[in-house]
Amino acid sequence: MSAVTGTLGLPAVLLYSAGIFWTLGYDTIYAHQDMHDDEQAGIKSTARLLAGRSPFWVALFYAMAVILLVAAGWAAGLGRGYFALLVFAVVYVAIQLSQWRMDDPANCRARFKSNRDFGLIVLFGMLIGRFL
Repeated sequence: MSAVTGTLGLPAVLLYSAGIFWTLGYDTIYAHQDMHDDEQAGIKSTARLLAGRSPFWVALFYAMAVILLVAAGWAAGLGRGYFALLVFAVVYVAIQLSQWRMDDPANCRARFKSNRDFGLIVLFGMLIGRFL
């Protein structure tokens, strides 16, 4: 659509914005794997910035991503299938966050990797919402 009209539509802007918040969430989880090494090396990260407040902020990042995903789906005119799978994605990520242990690198890695599945659920929701 952008190539044809020369403009960026609202659904694309909302989806891109959702991606930013989603990335902030999963990248903060990832950064907790080696936060102590980052500290020694002087590397700045959201894990170091947020420290013990990370669970709150990560949950907020995901909430913002979901709100923007809802708005993008609405703006794009996606069907009920999208929103149904988005509910499933929210439950999935809530379970992942409830199992997250910031001080356990293996757990952080597992939660980080689980975001692939979150993204696939959202993608399948978009496809179902568009074509069914």
